[in-house]
Amino acid sequence: MNSANLLKLLEKKKKFPKNIRLYFVSKKHRFINDGIVKDGFGSKLTIQNNRDSVLSAFSKMAFVFDEIIRLRIVGYSHNQSSDELMYLLHLIPVNRKIRTFLDWKIFSPEYAREMSRLFMVRSATMHCVLLNEVQYIPNKRTSLSEKKGFTLFTKDMTKAWKNLLDVYVLEQEKISLEKISKDLKL
Repeated sequence: MNSANLLKLLEKKKKFPKNIRLYFVSKKHRFINDGIVKDGFGSKLTIQNNRDSVLSAFSKMAFVFDEIIRLRIVGYSHNQSSDELMYLLHLIPVNRKIRTFLDWKIFSPEYAREMSRLFMVRSATMHCVLLNEVQYIPNKRTSLSEKKGFTLFTKDMTKAWKNLLDVYVLEQEKISLEKISKDLKL
């Protein structure tokens, strides 16, 4: 079985066992949780020049960070251990997760530095009212209120999102699709 076949089977069935939680990345993204399948975020990250849109993009990345850790530690099972892990993950700062991915050799040193720079923007954005208060510092300081600065930030963020999804797919591929199919009762 390949991911395209699993995706087709997911779209046909409406109810799933509640003991499975899986963010499934293929041509389409699907999130299986609490016995139902929902649409995921998608491969394209769209960021508009406003605070809410920027924070939403970072929220999506943080979600994928947590799902990578879940896959590595508890797989796609959804039980008390999974819930406790999610509780702990919400307490861990993003910079520690990035460092963990570097230690686990999931992120290269360059990618970890890039993610750290991007998440500094998240921190600044959370503590501001308008984006003109936020600076992005890839090589030299630039304001997100400037067209050039926001364009550079958006380009880097979009590239980082694509790379993060590639990392997620590598982790997802470590799980047997036949076993998932059987556990989902497809």
